[in-house]
Amino acid sequence: MSIPYTVFLDRDGVINEDSPDYIKCWTEFHFIPGSLDAIARLTHSGCSVIIITNQSVINRRWVSLAELETMHCKLRKAVSDSGGRITDIFHCPHRPDEGCGCRKPKPGLIFAARDRYGIDLSRAVMVGDSVKDVLAGQAAGCGRTVLVQTGNGMTAIQALEETGQRPDHVAADLDRAAQWILDRPSSSP
Repeated sequence: MSIPYTVFLDRDGVINEDSPDYIKCWTEFHFIPGSLDAIARLTHSGCSVIIITNQSVINRRWVSLAELETMHCKLRKAVSDSGGRITDIFHCPHRPDEGCGCRKPKPGLIFAARDRYGIDLSRAVMVGDSVKDVLAGQAAGCGRTVLVQTGNGMTAIQALEETGQRPDHVAADLDRAAQWILDRPSSSP
């Protein structure tokens, strides 16, 4: 199956509020205003929305895989109830010290999605709130990267400017990022 236009979204800090204590259960999961509507608009415009998220809470043993899957089922339902659709969710369970190839900023999760769905990454967009998200999108060869200022976005802007690595666009939040994406022709995200 080939998906012509894909939007990869980080989860914490983009769709829902992030926490320095991590998101360990559904009661800690709070949607950022406008994020559900943004996903619905992307879906209605023919974009495939795939979540790419580091979830070291699994290997830290703070959350079981079953608990994470329960949170993701509830996330999918909330998105669906708002008129959107999440094609898939790819997560990395590893801690930063484990050196895996799927933990952002490495592009392994994006490559896994590409391989599963036949995605042309040159026509895909990675949206995140951190340096890791932008670097993962660039390393994977995504056509565009968007940094949102929610979550860790303000810190990431400064860090990216210091290294000279910049996203293609900076948006206030997912709602504005979605508008920027949808204002661009689908042949060149």
